[in-house]
Amino acid sequence: MLNENIKSIRKSKGLSQEELAVKLNVVRQTISKWEQGLSVPDSDMLISISEVLETPVSTLLGETISESKADDLRAISEKLEVINLQLAQRKQGRQKAIHWFFIFLCVIIVIAFAVLILLNSPYLGWDYSDPENAVIGIGFHAMEWLFTRIAPLVLIGAAVGAFLTRKK
Repeated sequence: MLNENIKSIRKSKGLSQEELAVKLNVVRQTISKWEQGLSVPDSDMLISISEVLETPVSTLLGETISESKADDLRAISEKLEVINLQLAQRKQGRQKAIHWFFIFLCVIIVIAFAVLILLNSPYLGWDYSDPENAVIGIGFHAMEWLFTRIAPLVLIGAAVGAFLTRKK
């Protein structure tokens, strides 16, 4: 909500992200992160944004607050706290998904190695005088050779990734 409001009000005022950044003494990437909802401005910056955009803070936050000035700052702080909590939960969800992806990748690689060991390269016993068998057999052999060279590196990387993304 805050990110969409900053973006729409900025555009309605005819300001680019760069122009707004200059007026707020921040870099353009900061404005971009606010508008994408990747981060939120602190309460002092939110007041500066409202002054530059000539819009009440309550409008930026998406609701009308009819309390006194001291209560405004408290309400803004509470609203920002909720937004920060939502961002933290979203980040934690992404981290959990990445963690399980790494675990899944490790399991798939181990299963693929087990299948290769059990099959013991059956195409090596084929009759290669037939051109179709020769091409297919060479293709299988090349894929197996490449897999056995690359998969251990990917397995180590996935195991390290799973370890680094675990819940602490």
